[in-house]
This record gives sequence, structure tokens and C-alpha cells, in this order.
Amino acid sequence: MTDRAAVVIGASGGIGFAVAEALEAGGAFSTVHRFGRSMAGEAHIDLEDERTLSAAAARVAQGVAPTLVFVATGVLHHGEEPERSYKAMTAEHLLRDFRVNTVGPALVAKHFAPLLPRDRRAAFAALSARVGSIGDNRLGGWHSYRASKAALNMILTNLALELGRSHPQAVVAGLHPGTVDTGLSEPFQRGMKPEKLFTAAYSAERLLSVLDGLTPADSGGVFAWDGARIPA
Repeated sequence: MTDRAAVVIGASGGIGFAVAEALEAGGAFSTVHRFGRSMAGEAHIDLEDERTLSAAAARVAQGVAPTLVFVATGVLHHGEEPERSYKAMTAEHLLRDFRVNTVGPALVAKHFAPLLPRDRRAAFAALSARVGSIGDNRLGGWHSYRASKAALNMILTNLALELGRSHPQAVVAGLHPGTVDTGLSEPFQRGMKPEKLFTAAYSAERLLSVLDGLTPADSGGVFAWDGARIPA
């Protein structure tokens, strides 16, 4: 097998771990670099500490150029529920969600996108969310989470445009995993139909399948687990 490398940021979380496991089990990649906030040693990264991202990218750069960078990070609740009304917004909540959901993946792109090869297909993907769609917003609420994911989608669009000039075969995509049975969604699972609640392994398999089917013409878009394109 030709040496191929992938990078999974957030591999200590439910979906990130499942993505890394699927990549290794699939056999298409000889090396899968796993990084996460809860991981120790050289595998530790913190999206709120750019130095850890820079150091991780430098280590990856010493080996085979990665043809996949998958950012499987995100925050929805951290001791407080998403705001159901604009009256519940606080600067602290807004800034926390933007730091993790928008700024973090943007800095991952800053340090890892330059490692992607220019002469063949490569992909940069980040977990987004359907609720980050402005055009699909019918309910309001969840202000910090919605806004931070919408901003992430803009970062991905910008990255696709810029990367496309130097990496014509590159694909940049936001991926909506559905509702996955992880700690992030646990407080919001009540009343859900069992068939609408995915395991992390199933979601990871679906997302990787969708990503494999995208072309440079799709770059910059956001796609759901079933392959449907989500409006901006």
C-alpha cells in the first residue's frame, strides 16, 4: 500500500475517535495521526492554545503529507444550556462557542492545510451543524452555537476558495453528523426516535463516505450525513 496519512483533530471525542478508528480499519491510510485535548504527550492539542496546533503540525510535517485533515471538535453546552432566547445571551457564552467552534478549526486550517499535497486529491473537513445554516433557520434560539457554526461555514468557504488556487484537487467541506449519541447531544435526546439517534461509529462511516464522494466542485459546501447539501 502506498503511504498515505490522515490527521484527526478531536480524536479523544466520540465522533473523532470513531472517525480515527474507521480510517485505521479501512486500510486506505498507513498512518492516522490522532490529536485531542484529553490526550497526553505529543498527541495533546488544545484549540484554544495555538502553540499546541503549531507543534502538532510540525510533527506531522516530518512524515508523509496528509491527504485528509478531519476536525471533529465542537462545544454545545458546558455547564449551561444553549440560549433559547436572545435575552439569555452573555458575552462569555458567545465567546466560548466562537473560540472552540470557529477560531479553533480556523487555526487548525492555518497550520495543517499547508501540509496537504498539491498534486493529488486531498480533503480538509470539519464538523459543522445544520443549525449553522442561515437559510434553513426556522426556529431561532441557540444563538451562540448557531452563530459560531455559521461563522465556521464561512471560514470553510474562504478556505476552499483560497486553497483551490494552489491545490486544484482539494476538497474543503463542513459535515453535519446528525444527532449522535455522545456527551454533546445527551441533554437533548429526550423524546427522540431511536432511528434518528446515531451511534458515533455509524455517523463516522456515513461522513467519511460522503466526503469520499465530494469533488473540487463541491468544495466549500456543508453536507449532511446522508449526502444532502445544507444551504448556507
